[in-house]
Amino acid sequence: MSATAPAVPTAPRAGTERRRTPWLILPVLCIAVLVVNIDATILNVALPTLVRKLHANQSDLQWIVDAYSLAFGGLLIVAGSLADHLGRKRAFISGFAVFAVGSLGAALSSSVDMLIAFRAVMGAGAALQIPAGLSILNDVFRSPSTRRTAIGLWGGTMGVGVAIGPLTGGVLLAHFAWGSIFLVNVPLVLLGGLAAARLVPESRDPQADEPDPTGAALSILGLGLVLWAVIDAPLRGWSSTIVLATLAAGLATLALFTAFERRSTHPMLKLEFFRSRRYTGAIAAVGLGVFALFGALFILSQLLQNELGYTPLQAGVRILPIAGVLALTAPASTLLVRQVGSKLVAGSALLAMAAGFWLIRGACTPAVSYDSLLPGMLCLGLASGLLMPTCADAILGAVPRAKAGVGSATYGVSIQTGGSIGVAVIGSIVATRYSHRLAPLVAHLAPAPVLHAITGSLGGALAVAARLSPPYAAILAHAARTAFISGMQLSATVSAAVALAGALLTLALLPARADR
Repeated sequence: MSATAPAVPTAPRAGTERRRTPWLILPVLCIAVLVVNIDATILNVALPTLVRKLHANQSDLQWIVDAYSLAFGGLLIVAGSLADHLGRKRAFISGFAVFAVGSLGAALSSSVDMLIAFRAVMGAGAALQIPAGLSILNDVFRSPSTRRTAIGLWGGTMGVGVAIGPLTGGVLLAHFAWGSIFLVNVPLVLLGGLAAARLVPESRDPQADEPDPTGAALSILGLGLVLWAVIDAPLRGWSSTIVLATLAAGLATLALFTAFERRSTHPMLKLEFFRSRRYTGAIAAVGLGVFALFGALFILSQLLQNELGYTPLQAGVRILPIAGVLALTAPASTLLVRQVGSKLVAGSALLAMAAGFWLIRGACTPAVSYDSLLPGMLCLGLASGLLMPTCADAILGAVPRAKAGVGSATYGVSIQTGGSIGVAVIGSIVATRYSHRLAPLVAHLAPAPVLHAITGSLGGALAVAARLSPPYAAILAHAARTAFISGMQLSATVSAAVALAGALLTLALLPARADR
């Protein structure tokens, strides 16, 4: 039986101000989405720079990306529950403050470990912002049709963030130190916090459950162990005892988390929501979609810079088509949902994503060029713009309005968990294939620290090659690029398979219409 949002009485005439306010509130809510997506994409173009400046290897890069996603995803449901319990406006503004602290710390980081720690702080701030913001949107836009329009615009802001991020990152890296990519968040955060304090109304669920710290701890520990095993496997080997033991411990902890939530009187994860096909189908669709998408974006920025030789700014400009198509498609997704329903829109989006990855796989040859990658990239932008707002609307429409904080948090968890595992798995696939192809060729040619740099990442190998005499430099660079391209082909194949599986699952689970 599907949970649906209860009917809400029409506001009295004194509510004229309330009817005007939502469209003033929406830009404030969009600032939070903009900041979160700028931060995610601005970092992608900086990854090769971090290899040079902080001597980060491929595993370090994955942790710099995933520390944010792990904290974000692990804290989202607790943050959504706190927003329902203590007040959504309070949580929303607190998220801006925490994000500002994390951004300043990240900008001033002098080591990989320090940067990873402050990226986690930024993730905690994002966890407070996003579910609170989406549940505020659900509260102020009471009509399903206007809510869909608002969510379409909210989702389109993701595309704007994706567009601004790489381009801004490229400009900043061309003129300033790498820490400037995090400092750019601060003015937006201050603007968003001040505007929220003035414009956003407070709301809460008077019957909200108490926080569930045990569930939160189990979910973060379990996901963290799984991610550590997947990220470190290319360095230690997939058959390594410590990798297998850590992976088993992570899966066991996640199983314990599920069992605990099933018996808890105030569970962090509302398992009864999953009785709704609409809710479950949307969660599965967006989780599998971002698994493939985030993993691909993590690798694509390195391909553009290390393989094709673009600067961070040039790479940022060349990622713009993905973001531009996403920003244009997201608002239009609501019109398509009204015409054909969530099932066909979300299913078609995932099929388009699978096609995009297959086109990228075909383009990944020793003669790879930007022009050959572009059709696949456009498919990814189209698919993302259709998928994310459609799933957000389906999830919010499937839960009671009073539980919007927890419901929207679960949407965020599916994005961040799917994205962080996607970065870990896709990154590990590329790293494993790259290392296995390259290591036998250079195993006896250099000291251990140099070998570690060469087999750790393509950027590291190219940095070593730049210090060699011409014949050896060309040989090493060619071998490293060939190994990386092989890893890209395999990762694109896996991403296409995941997106296709998501499409089939979505078409099977999602009801044709919202009322079913």
